Amino acid sequence: MTLPLAGLTVLDFGHTVMGPTCGLILADLGADVIRVEPATGDPTRRLKGFGTGYFGFFNRNKRSIAVDLKTPDGRTVGHDLIAGADILIENFGPGAMERLGLGYAAVAEVNPRLIYASLKGFLKGPYDQRLALDEVVQMMSGLAYMTGPSGRPLRAGSSVVDITGGMFAVIAILAALRERDRTGRGALVESALYEAAVFLMGQHLCYSAQTHGPIPPMPERVSAWAVYDLFDVAGGRQVFIGITSDAHWERFCAAAGRADLAADAGLATNNLRIAARERLMPVLRALFAAMTADEAVALAETARIPFSPIARPEDLFGDPHLEATGGLVETRLPGGIDTRLPRLPIRIADQGFGLTRNPPAAGQHSGEVLRGFGFSEARIAALVAGGVVVEGAE
Repeated sequence: MTLPLAGLTVLDFGHTVMGPTCGLILADLGADVIRVEPATGDPTRRLKGFGTGYFGFFNRNKRSIAVDLKTPDGRTVGHDLIAGADILIENFGPGAMERLGLGYAAVAEVNPRLIYASLKGFLKGPYDQRLALDEVVQMMSGLAYMTGPSGRPLRAGSSVVDITGGMFAVIAILAALRERDRTGRGALVESALYEAAVFLMGQHLCYSAQTHGPIPPMPERVSAWAVYDLFDVAGGRQVFIGITSDAHWERFCAAAGRADLAADAGLATNNLRIAARERLMPVLRALFAAMTADEAVALAETARIPFSPIARPEDLFGDPHLEATGGLVETRLPGGIDTRLPRLPIRIADQGFGLTRNPPAAGQHSGEVLRGFGFSEARIAALVAGGVVVEGAE
């Protein structure tokens, strides 16, 4: 199957997570995504701690060119690449691309068909000159407030806003490509962290419009379902159990051998079970506390109710569903570490989207990219000799 975006050339000037996520999705879908890195390589290659996984995950299926855009010759290289590209992605701070002479107004004259995706902290408005990070906008939007208990705002356990902002940028790019098919002209498309986080809060804004008083954070919410909780099981482990319909309740009681609970008229409906939580939950907690995690999972599977053991990220490497579906793709990271990383979670006509290139070394494809854009061997040699372009080892 020819990948859907085959034939499109993308210049990915992104850094950290938001821009590279946008490039990753386009690359997985078949576009030729060229990662434009500084001459010293993207700084995220060297991050430690929480950032250790940034480069290796968000930059597969891309080629890399390393170029010093702060030099006049480097900026000329940038302009020449842009002249032959379909899409440009950037998520630098406000005004950075303009200072390099690579802002939309300048490059649209070079390439009127270019779709220029500018991913920022904020869309144009009073905040647009502020610097933003994923965690910053989680705090600003109410997302952190909703995640942690009262008085303890808590960021989500992944870069959810960066990734969401990159996904929204892909949506905008695809819409702009459709429009370009009709008009022949490119466009400036924009996405932003703050607005992406606010979109994630839409359900809570709608809730607020229909209730009185402040919305409680998720750990303190009044659940719509009587049983939607964590339960301790033997061995210090926990499982999450959701019983969200009366049919779930009937099947659960049968599978657990608790005809007494099934016959209790005060537990017959979800709303009755909510009213009876004070007496119901101790019974269920004692039931699960007597089980191992495997026994609790077997019970939930037999009853066909929503459930999950509480997993850590590394547990996913051995997940039987991901093993069976190929949900993790064999990947070699820069430095030679072999691992498996998540596949793009979509299928088209039963076609999955996997690995075509491992994450590149910095400048690994510099010469190859420049030749593809029509640069002569003499010009490439001069750029490399002058330190404007760096060619990395595979």
